[in-house]
Amino acid sequence: MPDPVTEGFAVRVARAVAVRGPLCAGIDPSADLLAQWGLPDSADGLRTFGLRCVEAFADVVPAVKPQVAFFERLAAAGIGALESVMAAAREAGLLVIADAKRGDIGSTMEAYASAWLDPSSPLVADAVTLLPYMGLGSLRPAFDLAASSGRGVIVVVRGSNPEGRSIQEAVTSFRGNGELFHGPSVEDVLLQGIGDLNRGGLAVPGTVGAVVGATLQPSQFDLAGLGGVILAPGVGAQGGTVEGTARLFAGCPPGGVLVNVSRSVLGAGPDLGALKRTASAACEEMSRALG
Repeated sequence: MPDPVTEGFAVRVARAVAVRGPLCAGIDPSADLLAQWGLPDSADGLRTFGLRCVEAFADVVPAVKPQVAFFERLAAAGIGALESVMAAAREAGLLVIADAKRGDIGSTMEAYASAWLDPSSPLVADAVTLLPYMGLGSLRPAFDLAASSGRGVIVVVRGSNPEGRSIQEAVTSFRGNGELFHGPSVEDVLLQGIGDLNRGGLAVPGTVGAVVGATLQPSQFDLAGLGGVILAPGVGAQGGTVEGTARLFAGCPPGGVLVNVSRSVLGAGPDLGALKRTASAACEEMSRALG
């Protein structure tokens, strides 16, 4: 089991970013990448892929993000491989963000929280991604458990995938005095709710962060006031640029943004040296851009 955590998630991320830069490297062993790396599409292939990533990224980036789905598709054996990879990453001093994208209510949400945030779980991560479309309040069991153990929850609010934009940009409305009024967008309501939690709605400020795609234009919400970690996908294979990322997150606190890269780095494998050099170059470039 991992050592006890005594600081909040946002503080831990900021400290790690100050040492190694703002990059979060994905660990995404898709069938295509396994084939590209000359690995079997099996639990052993997943484990080898993940452990090679950990070896390459240790001391180069502050955080890794295993995509849980690529391990789950091989059932129990795949989950066993994921446990091994996450344990190795923790041992190497990397922050681990489990990209699980769960979301539900009540006891089901409590169970998801226990799987990914309870220090006694073999799958415990430093943070987990969750979906808020059962209502931000439905995620409260995860928020509370994360706060109590120095871990984090990263809520998918403004994804980099175009399919989600019509929902995320939808305008809220309310009735008053018999009239219909329009309010902020769904994504800005969620961002405001996360900001409120980090400003006093939780035992540990900075517990809750947000996914904000680096490919997007700014919304009405001032991201500098979120109070939690921003995970920014979309740079590289999805078309996001270093310069655009720097503009979008200008004004955010130092260490408050983790830029996620996956395919653009993993394509350098399976050579360990090439993976390390590619991740290091991407991290240095993003460090200069974000200041």
